[in-house]
Amino acid sequence: MNWIILIIAGLFEVAFAFCLGKAKVATGNDMYFWYAGFLITLGISMGLLVKATQTLPIGTAYAVWTGIGAVGTVLVGILVFKEPATFLRLLFITTLIGSIIGLKTVS
Repeated sequence: MNWIILIIAGLFEVAFAFCLGKAKVATGNDMYFWYAGFLITLGISMGLLVKATQTLPIGTAYAVWTGIGAVGTVLVGILVFKEPATFLRLLFITTLIGSIIGLKTVS
């Protein structure tokens, strides 16, 4: 169950990075909306990470959490913010995913 909580925490990390990206280009009240979304999703992500680390090893949990956030944020950048999807970028994301799976299997 705590692995599921950790995955959800990682998805909320992607959400707070997305909110930061949207806030960067927003103006007026929309900017405050995105910053509020950032704070809410940040709090949820951190709270779920704390919950997951009650039974999972902290090093593994943190690595998986940041890995999910990194992979998800890069994918959101490519799909939503039209960032380049170069071969090397996709290669290293694939390597990171393999590392996350490896950490889960040895924990």
